[in-house]
Amino acid sequence: MEIFHKESKVKLFLQRGGLWLTCFSLERYSMAIRIQMQLNEKLFLRDPQDTKLGRNIIRHSILLIDEIGFEQFTFKKLAEKIESTEASVYRYFENKHLLLVYLLCWYWEWTRFQLDFNTNNIEDPCQKLRIAIATIVNTAKRNATIDFVDEDILHKVVVAEGVKGYHSKAVDQENQEGFFATYKSLAVKIADFITEINPGFSYPRALASTLLEMAKDQTYFAEHLPRLTDIEVKNGDLRQVEELLLDFAFRLVKPEVLDAC
Repeated sequence: MEIFHKESKVKLFLQRGGLWLTCFSLERYSMAIRIQMQLNEKLFLRDPQDTKLGRNIIRHSILLIDEIGFEQFTFKKLAEKIESTEASVYRYFENKHLLLVYLLCWYWEWTRFQLDFNTNNIEDPCQKLRIAIATIVNTAKRNATIDFVDEDILHKVVVAEGVKGYHSKAVDQENQEGFFATYKSLAVKIADFITEINPGFSYPRALASTLLEMAKDQTYFAEHLPRLTDIEVKNGDLRQVEELLLDFAFRLVKPEVLDAC
């Protein structure tokens, strides 16, 4: 049976049944679900999720960008990794920039889906914001059901290379094309939680986007430029990042209930 989660644009292919809306963890379905993101069709020439070669392109592009960096990454090097031709890669993506944006959108959509999933039936807005912060910090947790995406490595790519996806001369045109709709949708979701907590707070969208950027920037600083932050990230432990975001958000939104939230 195929379920399409319309709000977060994620398809779940249930092979053994079960009601996904009744639980808050995907781990129950670790052997039962195939997940497919519904992303902007203008990002690709052919959806790589639909073929073995395409999924291989996604898998190894993540690994290769992490290994050598986006600047040194080329379709020729990727083709060598997957033992295919450069032309075959170009049948899926017009250029490496669109491939990077595709990977970012995949990550943001997966984060959005987990956020929707984990806050389902939660009434307390403080708890929803706590869950949102935990989700955007810990999306990197590996999910064995998605065999062609290593979320841990993709998270590293987002932290190190993500800003290059939208800090470009073409950003305005790409925004008009809807390339960043997934990221904006995720930010709006978090902003709505902030407004629920404090309807009088003047900057919910600014705070939401700041939290999203902080989650990756502070991780990057802790790992590479430690004098720019007050936190430490060791062995992939992101708890201090989460604590920083919680403190930052609640002191701005409703400091008098920081401990209660």
